[in-house]
Amino acid sequence: MKDIKLFRTLRRWLPMVATVFLMMLAAPLLHAQTAAPAVVDKGDVAWMLTSTLLVLLMTVPGLALFYGGLVRSKNVLSVLMQVMTVFSLIVVLWVVYGYSLAFDSGNAFIGNLDKLFLHGVTKDTLSDTFTASVKLPEYVFVAFQSTFAGITGALIVGSFAERMRFRAVLLFSALWFTFAYLPIAHMVWGPGGYLLNLGALDFAGGTVVHINAGIAGLVGAYLIGPRLGFGREAIKPHNVTFTMVGAALLWVGWFGFNAGSNLEANSGAALAFINTLLATAAAVLAWLLIEGVGKGKSSMLGGASGAVAGLVGITPACGTVGPMGALAIGALASVCCVWGVSGLKKILKADDALDVFGVHGIGGIVGALLTGVFTASSLGGTGAADFSIIHQLGVQALSVGITLLWSGVVSLLAYLVVKAVFGLRVNAEAEREGLDITSHGESAYEA
Repeated sequence: MKDIKLFRTLRRWLPMVATVFLMMLAAPLLHAQTAAPAVVDKGDVAWMLTSTLLVLLMTVPGLALFYGGLVRSKNVLSVLMQVMTVFSLIVVLWVVYGYSLAFDSGNAFIGNLDKLFLHGVTKDTLSDTFTASVKLPEYVFVAFQSTFAGITGALIVGSFAERMRFRAVLLFSALWFTFAYLPIAHMVWGPGGYLLNLGALDFAGGTVVHINAGIAGLVGAYLIGPRLGFGREAIKPHNVTFTMVGAALLWVGWFGFNAGSNLEANSGAALAFINTLLATAAAVLAWLLIEGVGKGKSSMLGGASGAVAGLVGITPACGTVGPMGALAIGALASVCCVWGVSGLKKILKADDALDVFGVHGIGGIVGALLTGVFTASSLGGTGAADFSIIHQLGVQALSVGITLLWSGVVSLLAYLVVKAVFGLRVNAEAEREGLDITSHGESAYEA
C-alpha cells in the first residue's frame, strides 16, 4: 500500500521537477538567444567618419582663416602656421597617451596608461555608443576625439597672436594639453569622471573645449603682455573676407562637432543638428542688431563673431535642449559675448588679441549655465519629469568653476615653464617687422 502511494506521489511531482530542472538548464541558452549581440552599424560609422572630417574642416582651414583674417598682414602666415602645427602636435600626442588618459578607466580625475601608444586598440576593438547593443570601431572614436583635442589647443593661439615665439607656442600647447585638457576631458566625459558622476551636462564641449581654452588664453594674454602699440594705435584686421570664410567653415564643420557628439546617426543627432543651426542664426541676428542700434551700422566682422558666439553657446546644450531653447541660448550667448569683447575686455585690460576669452570663455560659460535651464522638459528640453533647474544650475556652475580654476592654474604654470625654457615673446624688432618673416622666413603678400 505504501509503495502505491509513493509511486503516485512520484508520478505527480516528477514531471514538475523535471520541467523546472530543464528550464534552469535552458535559461542561459534562452538569454543568449534574446540578448542582442553588439553590432557595428554602418550608418553610424559613416556618420562619425564624416563628423571627424567636419571637425578637421573647422580647424584647418576654418579656424586658421578666421584667425588669419583678424591679424595684420605681416602676421597672417604665423597664425596659419600656429593653428595647423598645434593641431597636428596634439593629434600625435593624443594617440601616444592622450586617448588613454582621457577615456580609459582610472580614477575620478584622470584615466590610466593601459592604452599608451594605442596598445590593445585594433580594427576589431569596439567603443561604446549611447545604445549598449550598438558599437563603433574604436579607431573611429579615437580619431573623432583627437580632432576635439586638436582644435581646443588651436583656439588658444588667438589670445597671444602676433607676439609669441613659435617654439614657445608648441611647448606650451604640449604642456597644457597634458595637464589641463586631459584631466578636464576625463572628468566630464571619461568613465567614472568626477563631473560626469555629479550629473554635469556637456554634450559637445562647453567646459572641455571652450571654457578650458578661453581661460588659458586670458592667462597667456596677461603673462605675455600687450602687442606693441596696443591701446595707442589702431590694430585692425587685415582681411575680413578671410574671417567671414573662416566663420562659414566653422559653422559648417560645427555640425560634425555637435551632432557627431551624439555618436549615432539617429534622432539625437538630428536634435543636435537643428539646434546648432538655429542657435547660430539667432546669434548672428542678435549681434548685428546690437551693432545696428549701438553704432548705427552692422558689420561683417560682427556677423562672423556672432556666428562663433552662437556656436560656442549651443555646444554644451545641443543634445538636451529643444529648438526654442537653442534660439534663446544663441541670442543670449551673442549678447553676452558682445559685452565680453568690449566692456569686459576694457575691465580686464588684457590684450586678448582675437578675443578667445571674450567669445569662447564667456560664450562657453553662458552656454554651460543655460544648459541647466533649457534642458528642463517644461522649457522644451529632454530632461526627466523630476528635472530640477536649481539643482542642475548648481552642478553646471561647479563644472564651470572647476574648469576655470584648474585650467587657469595649469596655464599659469605652463607659461612660466615655457618662459624659463625658451622665453615667451619675440623681441620688439621682430614684432615690428612681423612674425611671418622673422619666425618663418615667408611673406603672405609680395610687395
